[in-house]
Amino acid sequence: MEKNIEITNNAQEHITKILKEDNSKYFRITVLGGGCAGFQYKFDFVNQANNDDIVFKKNKITLIIDDSSLELIKGSKIDYVNELIGSSFKITNPQATSSCGCGTSFSI
Repeated sequence: MEKNIEITNNAQEHITKILKEDNSKYFRITVLGGGCAGFQYKFDFVNQANNDDIVFKKNKITLIIDDSSLELIKGSKIDYVNELIGSSFKITNPQATSSCGCGTSFSI
């Protein structure tokens, strides 16, 4: 499976806006153990990359993901959606065998 991450235009626009507001350089995605389905996504806006980060440049944004997290979300699509319950990042992960109802955690 390809180690690329797709980021929709909606997500890129929202990330660009927050990076400017926070005066940050990078959008970081981390996968943590826990959550109601086994793993959970964490999103941060940071100014420094770590030695084990993989860097993806997508138009106006730079996405960083540590190698371990990338293995769990490679091939995923990141979107930013506005729904009745609120707006949030949504990850469509082809490796996930199930996810929780809110979409913030998954299992493989």
